[in-house]
Amino acid sequence: MNTVLSRANSLFAFSLSVMAALTFGCFVTTAFKDRRVPADIHVSKVMLKNVDDFTGPRERSDLGFITFDLSADLQPVFDWNVKQLFLYLSAEYSTKSNSLNQVVLWDKIVLRGENPKLNLRDMKSKYFFFDDGNGLRANKNITLTLSWNVVPNAGILPLVAGSGQVSLPFPDAYETTKSY
Repeated sequence: MNTVLSRANSLFAFSLSVMAALTFGCFVTTAFKDRRVPADIHVSKVMLKNVDDFTGPRERSDLGFITFDLSADLQPVFDWNVKQLFLYLSAEYSTKSNSLNQVVLWDKIVLRGENPKLNLRDMKSKYFFFDDGNGLRANKNITLTLSWNVVPNAGILPLVAGSGQVSLPFPDAYETTKSY
């Protein structure tokens, strides 16, 4: 008849089925939620240098430095299916050699339970803003955008762009000072 192992197998299979249904329900209840919130980005300082590029042929490339303020209330993004947010500030621009350039300048991870209200002042870019040539000098349309990946407990990992962005021009001349 039914042995102990047979009953344990039935109980285990039923438990897995219930867990799979609950996980799917967790995913479905938050799958179609709009996770966009407004982000306010202000750039207070832009500096441009022409430096040696050691990654390729012996040429000089543009290196940009940006100081920015960032504020956003990410509380509406968090719900019971969100573990963390991976935030990143990216710059997007076009040059003569490339129609689309995208560079990540800054990032941050916001865990559930942490303060989801960002109010950052005088932040410098965390990563180098290198161009693969001289496409930053006198470029008048560099767009900064705050985006985030939602890391859920169950389901897909949506990529969301904030509803605020800022376009800024880069200077026509290079800085000659040593500090930033």
